Order: sequence, then structure tokens, then C-alpha cells
Amino acid sequence: MNKLNPVKITSDLIKCKSVTPNNDGAIEIIQQLLSDAGFKCQIIKRNGIINLFARWGLAKDGLTFCFSGHTDVVPPGPTDTWAHDPFSGIEKDGLLFGRGSADMKSALAAFVSAAVNFTREYNPTGSIVLVITGDEEGEAKDGTLAILDWMKENLEKIDHCLVGEPTSKEYLGDTIKVGRRGSLTAKFTAYGLQGHVAYPEKAINPLPALMKLLLKLEKKILDNGNQFFDPSSLAITSIDTGNPSNNVIPQMSEATINIRFNDIHSDISLTSWLRKTIQKVMNETGVSIVLEVKVSAKPFICHPDDFTKLVSQVIKTETKIFPSNSTSGGTSDARFIQEYCPVVEFGLVGKTMHKTNENVEVKQIIELSSIYQNILKSYFKMVDAVD
Repeated sequence: MNKLNPVKITSDLIKCKSVTPNNDGAIEIIQQLLSDAGFKCQIIKRNGIINLFARWGLAKDGLTFCFSGHTDVVPPGPTDTWAHDPFSGIEKDGLLFGRGSADMKSALAAFVSAAVNFTREYNPTGSIVLVITGDEEGEAKDGTLAILDWMKENLEKIDHCLVGEPTSKEYLGDTIKVGRRGSLTAKFTAYGLQGHVAYPEKAINPLPALMKLLLKLEKKILDNGNQFFDPSSLAITSIDTGNPSNNVIPQMSEATINIRFNDIHSDISLTSWLRKTIQKVMNETGVSIVLEVKVSAKPFICHPDDFTKLVSQVIKTETKIFPSNSTSGGTSDARFIQEYCPVVEFGLVGKTMHKTNENVEVKQIIELSSIYQNILKSYFKMVDAVD
């Protein structure tokens, strides 16, 4: 039987305009490939999001290796700025172009082809699971979380997981992710008293108070990082007054910040610090400031173990590069999976992800699929050796 071609699968997936929360047939392409190869597939829907859980083999027969990824992509922006249609999946000069090529339809194609080709050639003890969501780039409430909820309800288990995010920096294999920083968004709404700019003594301007607060927050050094994490960072992301008149002191102004924090902090400790700083500014200015906090991720680290070493060793064998362990970058669905089992993230070079003319090297898609398949070989050899 012919082996699955990860380059063709990538191109087919790119042609699906699966901008969050749309699916546009992407999940169905993968479902068909896996079903034809003997995987038992389950479509899991929640709040309009389509997700896929697929298993080869029986969980009761041994350990379960899981691949995880997402089919949804960010919007392409103005399409006339692209050299090619962002949903063409066109190949040119050794590159495959299209939205989602780097993040992360190539990795999806690589691990789907690796899993299918591996199961056609070997009959290992244990099972392989694929967890694929259509809701990673958005709120991520009805994607991997929905699959994990379904797994819990149906007594499905996974023992180790590899997420195919584009972790490599300069060369394929130079970096894996073994954790991520947390993400906290804080919105401040400052309330003053509206008035005429000619009579400022009769008004209370919320803007100076808000600016004072933001300056206090921005100049604070949160930490210097630690053995596993870079320093935490705080960025001011918006200031909005919505005042169309230049002769009116506004009654209200809003600002938003985002904090990417390591495990030196918690969302509780950071929220406490924000509240104390707000109180100081309110005492100094007389302006009322209301805080709203949203935590989309908490920091986590999967300390190097036999699974991490196995993945790293296969990457070194295949690429001649021993990958560094990293916790940098944004959030990923690994933050949900790490509550269930050890997880490592590894994928292509991510330099063009979310950018105009997003692309990947065709040869790297093939190399990545080979690495994934050899990770499966090593993993099940380890399982058989333990048994």
C-alpha cells in the first residue's frame, strides 16, 4: 500500500479556509485518511466547533502515544499583499505557501502520515491517539478542552503527548517546548467627572490617573527568570477613551495590559499586586479605577524525563542537532494536556507563522514526518522493553 504523502496532505489542508471558528472540511480530510487506515474516529462538537479524536489499537493493551494539533488558522489579512492566494497551497521554489503552512497544517500532515505509515508497517504493543481541534487560535474553550472532557467521560486515556506546534527557531530540530509561561490580561476602567476643558477644576480627568497607573506597572521588573523560564513581561496593549471632542474632559477611560508570567508568580499573586497598585493610584488621584482580570493560561513545566529524552534523541539522530528545552513563546493547547500526561511540543521552523506569505520548506515537511515516525518507533520499542 502506498505511503501517505505529508506534502500533499498539507496542501489539501491549506486549501480549506479554516479560519477560527470555521472548519471548511479540514477535519473531514484528516478523518477520512485515518478511517481508511483503521483508526476509530470520533467527531466531537461543542458550540459549533468541530474536533476529532482518533485511536489506533486498544488502550488496554499498553501505553498510548498521542499527537495533538489544530486545523484552525488566523485570518490572512489583505490578500492582495500575498504573493499567492493564501489558501492556494501552492508549491514554488521548494516552498509551500499558504495560511497555516507553518502554524500548523504541515505538522498535522506530518504526524497523520507518520501515524498511518507506522501502523501499516508495524504492529506495536499499545495504541496511538490523534487529538485534533478546530479551536486553538481563538478562545480555545471548545477545542482540546472539549476533547479532553469527552475522553474523561468515555474513559479514554493517553500516556504521553507530542504537540506539533512550530517550535524550531532557525533549523528544524533546534528547539522543543517543555512548558509555557502563563498569560494574564488586565483591563482597567478609570472613572472621573466629565467637564469643560476651560474649567478643569470643576472636572476630574481619569486620564492622568490611568497614565500614572500604567507607568507604575510598566516600570516594574517582575522577576529575572529562573532555570526553566525567561523573565516575566508586561505589555500595555491598548488605551481607549472614545472621546471625539477636544474641549471635553472625559468621564471614563480604559486601558489593557497583558502579562506573560513564569512560575515565580501565580495569577493570584499578580492580581493582588495589581489591586495594591491601583489602590495607591486611587489614593493619590481620587479617581476610581475598576479592575477586570482574565487568565487564559497558567505557567507549567514538564521536567525532563525519559519521554523528553527519547524525543530529543530521535531529533538529534535525524537532524544532527540536539534540541534545547524552551518555555518561550505564546500559549498552546499543551497547557490543557499537561494536566493529563507528560507533553512535549515539537514542530517546524516558525519564522513565518501568522505572517503575510506564510510558508515552509517542502523538504522539512518530509523530514518532520520521518522524525515523528521514528519517535513512534523508539517509543514503542521502549514500551516493549519495559513490558
